[in-house]
Amino acid sequence: MKNNFNGMFRNVNPAILIVIAALIINRVLYSNINIGDWLYSELLMLPGIIIGLTFHEAAHAYVSHWLGDPTPKMYGRLSLNPLRHIDPVGFLALIFAGFGWGQPVAIDPRYYKHRRRDELFTALAGVAANLVVAFIASLILKLIIRQTYGIMFGVTETLYLVVYYIMTINIMLMVFNLLPVPPLDGFNIITQIFKLDRYSWYPVVYNNGFIILMVLIIFNITDMILTPAISFFINLFF
Repeated sequence: MKNNFNGMFRNVNPAILIVIAALIINRVLYSNINIGDWLYSELLMLPGIIIGLTFHEAAHAYVSHWLGDPTPKMYGRLSLNPLRHIDPVGFLALIFAGFGWGQPVAIDPRYYKHRRRDELFTALAGVAANLVVAFIASLILKLIIRQTYGIMFGVTETLYLVVYYIMTINIMLMVFNLLPVPPLDGFNIITQIFKLDRYSWYPVVYNNGFIILMVLIIFNITDMILTPAISFFINLFF
């Protein structure tokens, strides 16, 4: 039995907390943050974060269940209740540090009829769900603009910003999870496509994925990859 993130984030170790704290301190020291504006923007982002994490993890659970694996149902993950899918530390990390994670969905590939294909479908499900949510949000944004002729204030402006963050956060989660680095979905996707688990170096990369990911985040390499990719999808949708 395993989960989509290989259980790496299930028990948070001190290293993760240190990295998160360092990123928060960096944001505070090297950016001109107005606390009031920051709190307001974070409140507007909350629906997007909750929806993004919930649909991402629920999609993993439902697809694995549909492919014959009873494990997600055993753990109560066949639900759109955010409390079933949100990891408290990962949720706070996404708010304060700019990256985060949901509660990993436990799966058991032994139940799959076509193991490699079905693991691929299960891994793709999360990012596909984020893509669909982002696309629907973009349609709602266009509807709001059409109905208001682009002139918004008060409740309408707030609604627009909430939906905009739903779109952008889901795009961000999709792109981030597609990075081919364990424990992200992208690594599992390329593993199943190219059968990387046949190679001798695979366990080394697999077991040290968190360290690799943290190095990429700390040195802003992920930002260099994510920023143009996120901009591409925003321009594509909106």
